[in-house]
Amino acid sequence: MRRSGWPGAALAGVLSAAVAVGVAEAIAAFVRPEATPFVTISGAVTDRAPQGPREWAIRTFGTADKAFLLTVITVLLALFAAGLGVLATRRLRYGIVGVLALGAFVAWTAVDRPSYTPADLAPVLVGTLFGMLALILSTRPDLVDRRPLARPLPGASEDDVREPAPDTSRRTVILVGAAAVAAVTGFGGRMLQHARFNAERSRASVAGNLPAPISAAAPAGPGLIEPGLTPYLTSNADFYRIDTAFTVPQLRAEDWQLRIHGLVDREIRLDYPQLRARLAIERDITLACVSNEVGGDLIGNARWLGTPLADLLREAGIRPGADQIVSRSPDGMTIGTPLREVLDGRDAMLAYAMNGEPLPIKHGFPVRMVVPGLYGYVSACKWIVDLEVTRFDAFSAYWVKLGWARQAPIKTQSRLDTPRDEGTVNAGRVPVAGVAWAQHRGIAAVEIQVDEGPWQPAELAPQTTTDTWRQYRWMWDATPGRHVLRVRATDGTGAVQTAKNADVVPDGATGYHRIGVTVR
Repeated sequence: MRRSGWPGAALAGVLSAAVAVGVAEAIAAFVRPEATPFVTISGAVTDRAPQGPREWAIRTFGTADKAFLLTVITVLLALFAAGLGVLATRRLRYGIVGVLALGAFVAWTAVDRPSYTPADLAPVLVGTLFGMLALILSTRPDLVDRRPLARPLPGASEDDVREPAPDTSRRTVILVGAAAVAAVTGFGGRMLQHARFNAERSRASVAGNLPAPISAAAPAGPGLIEPGLTPYLTSNADFYRIDTAFTVPQLRAEDWQLRIHGLVDREIRLDYPQLRARLAIERDITLACVSNEVGGDLIGNARWLGTPLADLLREAGIRPGADQIVSRSPDGMTIGTPLREVLDGRDAMLAYAMNGEPLPIKHGFPVRMVVPGLYGYVSACKWIVDLEVTRFDAFSAYWVKLGWARQAPIKTQSRLDTPRDEGTVNAGRVPVAGVAWAQHRGIAAVEIQVDEGPWQPAELAPQTTTDTWRQYRWMWDATPGRHVLRVRATDGTGAVQTAKNADVVPDGATGYHRIGVTVR
């Protein structure tokens, strides 16, 4: 093959891969969105990624970590496909072997997922077949070209002898056709998936008749108002989302069921109407991700409505020796929660509403679990469909297998919201404000330090529950120059936040949040 033909061959390989992915997307519309190649590959990478790269991605990209991984996978797939195109133009059988190898890899990632079903293989198998056909037609149009072979040149290799005179018009038509097939099947498949599996209509149907709680959340009070200060309640749109679901599970309320089983005297099954017919409670609860670094924003406070979880477990009858609840979602996620914390009187619940509306789909619709005082990876299972009462020594949940701690109470932390880090303010009275949290213990005091000086007590917003963060404010007489500010909190037990810096692994970060401010 001439060097000048490499770009066309590489393009043929990329378009062939696009055809394979597009056809797989279309077939997944008749199976389930979780069976698409990008979702299965991304899931396999996430499940096997070492803690270092995983935490780097969350630290660097935050809630955009999934988009980053999908971008990386897309680029790598395109490079591999381009190489296959060049290889297939020279040695077609090698290109075919490459396609089959890639298809086998994607099939393995599908089978390896915890939620695998045999039907999940259909998209990759059909997609691989069409991708292989596209590669053959786009890299070797001579195989279907009935024109006479080109006359061999003296000293030409066997492959050059067999190759017909190039027909750029035929290849162009094939490449344009491949692009059209990829676009139609890819975008059409996504649209069909959305039409068949989207749960938004179901969510809208239950929005107008949320149950009235027998115990409502305490009024939040006026709070503190300062430019740049985090509000007391986090809107649903701004609430952080960290999970492993590359395709958000789409469960309709009318199809949802929960099974409670394991070390219980009687198994319980509930559907959505039965759950909402039970006594409901409403609570303000702050959730935090264990990957939240000191000063990070992977934390939010919302008003939750749901059914007390402890009541359901007591109805099932917990057998002696049980110490763990394993909750499961349809995508195969498992969350292990200490049983003791669910039964100790805190407002653990199966929540179906958030800030006065049904749970957003990305936050767990129709039902999720919320347990105050525990990091999300051991308490906050979204799209929950199964609860198994068991023991820690009998089962290790998803994150525990990856090296995270089994027990993960939220640590006392505080954050400076304003002034902004490395920002500039005018000399004089400057408000220093932020939030502090120690869920289920509460915040008793917050202090600010300037340039290693004495700790100064901050004003606190009213605290209606120990399960939420607490706003604070301190008025700083700022003098010109560069200054370093630090913050620390004292929880409701009298314990002062530790100054020791620790990484998020294995059970949450510690240390004081500090910022640099220039005063002019």
